[in-house]
Amino acid sequence: MAEGCAKESTLLILPTGLGKTIVALYVVADILEKGRKVMILAPTKPLVDQHYSTFSSLLVDAEVGVMNGNMPPEKRKSVVKDNDVIVATPQAVANDLGNGLYDMNDIGLVVYDEAHRGTGNYAYVNVAKEYKKNAGGLSMGMTASPGSERERIDEICVNLMLRRIDMRSEDDTDVSPYTYNVTINKIELDMPKDLTDVIGLLDDMLKGYIKELIDLRALQPSEHVTTKQLLIAGRTLHFRHKTGERSAVLFRALTVQAMALKISHAVGLAETQGMTALRLYVDKLAEDAEQGTGGKGGKEMVSEKEFTEIRKILDSTRVEHPKISRVMSLVSKEVNYRPGSKVMVFSHYRSTCDLLADKLSGIEGVSVGKLIGQSAGGLKQKEQTNMLRAFRDGEYNVIVATSVGEEGLDVTSTDLVIFYENVPSEIRTIQRRGRTGRKNDGVIYVLTAKGTRDEAFEAVSRKKEETMLKRLRKLRESIRRDPVPKAVQKGIADFDK
Repeated sequence: MAEGCAKESTLLILPTGLGKTIVALYVVADILEKGRKVMILAPTKPLVDQHYSTFSSLLVDAEVGVMNGNMPPEKRKSVVKDNDVIVATPQAVANDLGNGLYDMNDIGLVVYDEAHRGTGNYAYVNVAKEYKKNAGGLSMGMTASPGSERERIDEICVNLMLRRIDMRSEDDTDVSPYTYNVTINKIELDMPKDLTDVIGLLDDMLKGYIKELIDLRALQPSEHVTTKQLLIAGRTLHFRHKTGERSAVLFRALTVQAMALKISHAVGLAETQGMTALRLYVDKLAEDAEQGTGGKGGKEMVSEKEFTEIRKILDSTRVEHPKISRVMSLVSKEVNYRPGSKVMVFSHYRSTCDLLADKLSGIEGVSVGKLIGQSAGGLKQKEQTNMLRAFRDGEYNVIVATSVGEEGLDVTSTDLVIFYENVPSEIRTIQRRGRTGRKNDGVIYVLTAKGTRDEAFEAVSRKKEETMLKRLRKLRESIRRDPVPKAVQKGIADFDK
C-alpha cells in the first residue's frame, strides 16, 4: 500500500488499528529522501500531538514541527520554514494560506488524516485548493470509515486531489491474520416508572406543539414527526421571515417550533441519558424563562401544567437511568475479574460523562479519567493529551469520553468499550468500536433503553453501516479492475482545468 501511495495520490481505506499511520510513515520517508517537505494534517489537536509523537520518534534525521491556531502567525511561519515535517490542524493552515503567510511550494506530500472530513467547506478542501497549484506534489488521504454514500467517496477524492483508491477490509487475506475478535453485546434495559412518567408528560407537551404547528401549516401531518422534520420546519420559517414576511401566524409558528425543539431534546435526554441530565436541562429552561432569555415561548413553556408536574417528579425522585447501574456493574466486573484491563465508556453528553465519572470513581479498583472537548470549560489540548498518556501508562484504567475520544486517537489496547447510548451515524459507530480489538481481542456493550429513540438510532446506524459495507465491497471489486472510478477521473480533470 505504501508503494502505491508513494507513486500516486491515494485515498487509503483501512480498518482502525491496522496501520494507516505506518503506511503514511513509509511514504513520508520516501518524500523526505527526495528532498521535499511533508505536511500532515489532522482534525483535532490531540490527534496532531499523537502524530507529532509518532513521526518525531520514528523518522530518522528529520526535523518534525507541530503547529495549531493558538500559536502566533509568525511562530507558525517559522515552524513551516524550519522543519522537514509539519504536523498541523487544517484550519490553521487554511487561514495562513489565505493570508499569504507562507506557500506550499516546498511541500512534496500532504497527508489528510480522517480524510472522510474532506467534503463541503471543511478546511481540508481549502488547503487542497492551494496545494494543487504545486505541480508534482502528492496527496494521501487516510480513513477507516469513508461513509455509506458512493457520491461522498467520489467527492472526497475530487476535493483532495486523490487519483486512486487503495483499500483493505478485515476479510482480505493479507489482513485477516493480523486482526482480533471483537464481540458486540446488546443490553436492553427496562425504564423505571418515574422516567416513563416524565417521558409521557414531555410527549404530551410535544404532541401539543406539533399539532399546533400542523394547524399553522408549518408542518405536514405525519404519524411520527422527527427532530429532523422540526429543524427543517424551522429553517423554512426563518427563511420566510428573512425574505420579509411579517404575520402573526409566522411569529406564532416560530415560537411554537422553538418550544417543540426544546421539548424534543428533553425527551431525548430522558430516554437515553437519565434524570440528572434532564434535571440540569429543565432547570436551565426554567432559569432562562425567569431571566427572560428563553425566547418568546420560554415563559409559556415552563408555565404549562405538564412542565410543572415534570419538575415535581425531578425534585422528588431518587431514580436514575438504569444504564448508570449497568455501566457500574460492567466496569466493576471487568477491572476486578481482569486486573490490568482498560475500559472506555462513550457518552454523547458531557453532563452524563461527569455523572458516570463520579459514580465509577467510587468503585474499588477503578481509577477514572474524563476525555472531553475544549468548549465551555472542557479539557484543553494539553490536558487531553495528558489524559490519553495517563490512560496508556495505566494511571487510569477507565476513561469516560464524549465524541472527542471516537476519532483516530491511539488508546492502545482497550479491552472493553461501552456505548452508553446509540448514535445514528455509521461513521461514529465504527470509530467507537475501533477503540478496542486493536492489539488484542475486545468486547463491546451497547446499552439500549427499550421503547426509546435508542432503538431507532441503533436501527438507523445498523442500516447505514450495512449499506456502507455493501458499497465498500462493490467499491473494492471495482478498484481491483480500475483503481480510479470514472467519476473521480472526470472530477479531477475538471478541477485541473
